[in-house]
Amino acid sequence: MNSTEVLELVDNLVFAKTGKHLEYLQKDVLKGTIEGKTYSDIAKDSGFSESHVKNVGKELWNLLSLILGEKVSKTNFKGVLEKIKSHNFSSTIISGYCHTNPTANNINIFPERERSPTSVENSQATKNQPQLYLAEAPQDFNCYDRSSELTTLSNWILKDSSRLITLLGISGIGKTTLTLQLIKQIETNFNYIIYRSLRFSPSLDTTLAKLLEIFSEKTDIYQNIETQISQLLDYLNQYRCLIILDDLQMLFCSGKIAGKYQAEFENYQIFFQLIAEMNHQSCLILNSREKPIEIAQLETKNNCVRSLVLGSLGLAAKQILQNHKLSDEETWENLIDIYQGNPRWIEFTATMIQELFDSSVAKFLQWEKVILNQSLVAELDKNFQ
Repeated sequence: MNSTEVLELVDNLVFAKTGKHLEYLQKDVLKGTIEGKTYSDIAKDSGFSESHVKNVGKELWNLLSLILGEKVSKTNFKGVLEKIKSHNFSSTIISGYCHTNPTANNINIFPERERSPTSVENSQATKNQPQLYLAEAPQDFNCYDRSSELTTLSNWILKDSSRLITLLGISGIGKTTLTLQLIKQIETNFNYIIYRSLRFSPSLDTTLAKLLEIFSEKTDIYQNIETQISQLLDYLNQYRCLIILDDLQMLFCSGKIAGKYQAEFENYQIFFQLIAEMNHQSCLILNSREKPIEIAQLETKNNCVRSLVLGSLGLAAKQILQNHKLSDEETWENLIDIYQGNPRWIEFTATMIQELFDSSVAKFLQWEKVILNQSLVAELDKNFQ
């Protein structure tokens, strides 16, 4: 049996006994064992510590021992496979369909496929009814034309199967708004869509625990951060998920090179690397003013990692000026250029023009110097402290 057959066989055995599929790291341990790798080699390949991989392996061998009614370990696993092979348990694994319904110790080897196609049906049912977790997302936001950017992001996610996307841009440029528009456009392609803000700088274990609560009971969530990551990767592989982490720049050092994490948040860097490098069917979008230092490295060697810099809204910003009922439309493009097509900056400025210049853009532009109201000054201070 090749590794694919073995993984499917063991997965069915475990599912028959526990009702749960193999986790991502358990599959790595099995595959590594078949290939004759040491725990140290498996740890290097998977990105986890050797001690954690050993613990996962120990739990797996104990579970298989219970299922098969004999002692199973890393050293005798291949021998156990030979016994299974001699009983023709693998005869139909490749085709994915069981004709003979073989059993071991009265456990159906192929319960999921033989009893009911519920997993397929559930997948189809959730395709058009994703579970949305958007409580932390802004409820009221203005949508402006970003059709080009939406098309790019949609293609990266749905056609190119990108696993990690960074959406970059200065505050107010519309990163959050764009991701919320994107959700509406592609939501039927996912089982879960989750939005989380990092504005209060949560630790990684807090963020992971919040995400894992969506998929499992609190009592099933481990405290060990390596195990939490392993659990989440398993869910990202089991389900098609779109996760947005907003305000990533809150984890970075101020006054340092862009995208450098504060010491207590450096483990986020490892987490994002694993999201990019591990095989799964989900996508994580990071919204940030600054590009994380690890993203540039990942982009050069991993085509599943992408970055999009969100620039000027362009002429679509005229909608903002129309909403404020400003006059002198022939001057609007000049105003948009001065404020770099930033929706929030233009909103602040349009309100000031209404209040101080009788809604006349022409009168406002007669001033030689660029005028910044207090809200915009505070916004710029926040970006350039």
